[in-house]
Amino acid sequence: MADEFKHLVLVKFKEDVVVEDILKQLEKLAHEIDVVKSFVWGKDGESHEMLTQGFTHAMIMTFNSKEDYNTFASHPNHVEFSATFATVIEKAVLLDFPAISVKAPAK
Repeated sequence: MADEFKHLVLVKFKEDVVVEDILKQLEKLAHEIDVVKSFVWGKDGESHEMLTQGFTHAMIMTFNSKEDYNTFASHPNHVEFSATFATVIEKAVLLDFPAISVKAPAK
């Protein structure tokens, strides 16, 4: 049984994009929409380039359920951001999935 629902995005931004501005917009979006349980992002700095296939950033949003994710995906703020986001990325991979917990975080 899934414990949470995850929205994973791997991105390669276009050359002239100010990535920090886009990430700030994403952080703002995560705070504006209550159904977002958590949001984390990171920039790859460890992997060999041939393994990353050009992707530089990963973002993961966590939701309590698929229904919460659907609420997020259809939220007007997300729809508006997605239109902007599409113009600044060279390529992306999106995966939306129920997360299966194997080892719970230590408390």
